[in-house]
Amino acid sequence: MTLDELPPLRDVIQRHGLFAKKALGQNFLLDLNLTRRVARTAGRLEGFTVIEVGPGPGGLTRALLSEGAARVIAIERDERCIAALEEIAAHYPGQLEIVAADALATDFTALVGNAPTKIVSNLPYNIGTELLIRWLTSKQWPPYYRSLTLMFQREVAERIVAPPGSSHYGRLGVLAGWRMEASIAFDVPPRAFTPQPKITSSVVHLIPREQPLETKVEKLARVTEAAFGQRRKMLRQSLKALGGGELLEATEIDGTRRAETLSVEEFVRLANAI
Repeated sequence: MTLDELPPLRDVIQRHGLFAKKALGQNFLLDLNLTRRVARTAGRLEGFTVIEVGPGPGGLTRALLSEGAARVIAIERDERCIAALEEIAAHYPGQLEIVAADALATDFTALVGNAPTKIVSNLPYNIGTELLIRWLTSKQWPPYYRSLTLMFQREVAERIVAPPGSSHYGRLGVLAGWRMEASIAFDVPPRAFTPQPKITSSVVHLIPREQPLETKVEKLARVTEAAFGQRRKMLRQSLKALGGGELLEATEIDGTRRAETLSVEEFVRLANAI
């Protein structure tokens, strides 16, 4: 099955010797029905620049282009994949820009300029959470991107969308809840990937809030790190290094509570009281 006149992905992988590397967190998504579904979850792509991190052999890349993306910027650190991506670029002249680089060392804003942008990626497992935290804690807000459509391990996806009181609720849930409207769009079974991972993956769609609660990123990061770093302890103990009792008294938050019971608004109050 093909999206276009390009060869099937399995043929591309075999021809270029693209066995997935565990060290790079690679699991290639070969089901083209699923890659199109991921692309469509991002909404309308016409007129948008789309950033894709870790395209591998280009299954999702092809779906993004076939679904109408004006331009795709594919950031790939694995040099073995570049030739396969160049074949896609030749099929879509002027629409695919390949950046051979480490995404963690890449300035995304410099790549997109002022173009309306969406980020859509089957993120490598080993850098996905770190990239998301960087996007969530950007000093520029509203950010340069209109939405994030990202694939994670199901466990990470549950942490992103977790409400207060949930066993999955933690620092990631607070940061995402503070600045984003986040939801799990659908799950992806292990059999959809090559090689098959042992766990289910999930596609998460995140839309930036235009006016999140006012606070400083650095302070919110400090509060959540302290509170969830010792999540089994009461707040008066876990927040001791930040002022403990005085901080809780100033915000009228009960010091016997634990971090997972606090709402995003209460974490923001604590951050603003530092």
